[in-house]
Amino acid sequence: MRLLTAALLTIVTSSGCYVYTSSDVNDEFSYEYEEVVSNYAPEVLDAEAGCYYDGSYRDDIWYFDAVVDDFDGLGDITQVWADVYDEFDGALIESFELYPTGDSSVWFSDWLGSSTYLDCFYRGYTVDVVAYDTFEDMDYMTIVPYTY
Repeated sequence: MRLLTAALLTIVTSSGCYVYTSSDVNDEFSYEYEEVVSNYAPEVLDAEAGCYYDGSYRDDIWYFDAVVDDFDGLGDITQVWADVYDEFDGALIESFELYPTGDSSVWFSDWLGSSTYLDCFYRGYTVDVVAYDTFEDMDYMTIVPYTY
């Protein structure tokens, strides 16, 4: 009993701590978890732009369409734009937003020629069709529009 009392007195009055160290990266105490967000950029698979005359409006119509895809799913694509440049001086003339259609991979818009700065008789345009996704990754395709 005296030995037990001495052992208890020693344990109560002494201080101590446990230190766990390990240089093994597979040790259960060294795991660190990081959330990794992976995102695939969208892809512009095909695009077309041009103008034609519409007699009912008595105006030229500019149209822009794109076929896009994304390995994260088509719902990841948030915007598609057509940026029209003057190829002779490199200036951005105008940007047009495209809208999703009934087929979620096809985006389209058309505009009255009189509402734009574009001329259907001018052959110096190029169009960058640009697709953006949720994480603002993007892809583009440069095309030459059909004009008169």
